[in-house]
Amino acid sequence: MKKICVIGSLNMDLVVNVDTMPKKGQTLIGSNFKEVPGGKGANQAVAMARLNGDVSMIGKVGNDGFGKALINALENDKVNTDYIQIEEGSSGVALISVDKNAENSIVVAPGANFKLTNSDIDKNIEAITNSDIVVLQLETPLETIKYALNVAKKASKYTILNPAPAVILEDELIANVDLLTPNETELEIISGMQINNEEDIKKAAQIMIEKGVKELIVTLGSKGSLYINKEKSIFKKACKVEAIDTTAAGDSYTGALAVAFAQGKKVEKAMDFASKVGALTVQREGAQSSLPTLKDVESFRG
Repeated sequence: MKKICVIGSLNMDLVVNVDTMPKKGQTLIGSNFKEVPGGKGANQAVAMARLNGDVSMIGKVGNDGFGKALINALENDKVNTDYIQIEEGSSGVALISVDKNAENSIVVAPGANFKLTNSDIDKNIEAITNSDIVVLQLETPLETIKYALNVAKKASKYTILNPAPAVILEDELIANVDLLTPNETELEIISGMQINNEEDIKKAAQIMIEKGVKELIVTLGSKGSLYINKEKSIFKKACKVEAIDTTAAGDSYTGALAVAFAQGKKVEKAMDFASKVGALTVQREGAQSSLPTLKDVESFRG
């Protein structure tokens, strides 16, 4: 089993269920308020750990109650938290509304996540050099992400970028990404190309490949996922399940891919494994609370 380093965000998710999303100026009565540890980086680290991945995390939390709870949650799932620093001020917080169709609306206050700097990467470089795979998202400063990817590639690590929440990225950052794992909307934003069908997805993917990305796995929600490199593409159908809450579905998928590659699985097997993990995730509520264990996946017959 190869080792994985996750560099990214930790948020406390404040989740409320609603029948429909509020319109501008509207107040709704919600139900089932919960505090659930989240943040794309932490979600992916926990997803990996529950699938028996060997994972360390680089990130920052505030010196508040949320910060302590976020670190404790990772430790409970056996994520190595030695490289998570505590910063003066507030931890990251995400305000999440989930409607009756299992769709979500999210507003993030980054807090300590946006205080992660290049010097923090240098300070915790051991987490990168001791790993084989380095996984990042876009909930920390872009300058730090660019620097961390550069450090990882100089150390000959396999890099995975989950480009969420999507923004336009510098070519210098993209050039150090081995595997990109966007959904359709994210691919549209980062490629600058409007996507209406599968052919458009392939064209947008080739734009990213020309910028230096080695391969992409584009998640297509309930339709499935599409692998693309310079020579070929592979489509995989999604497992058919009844979704309750799509929060962390993309995080669980990316986390599962990283574990599958750490185990030496080829891309088609890795996609099958990640599809099962994603399907199990959307059948449960919350972020980290919805992430399945390896035992769950092995017994899943989707």
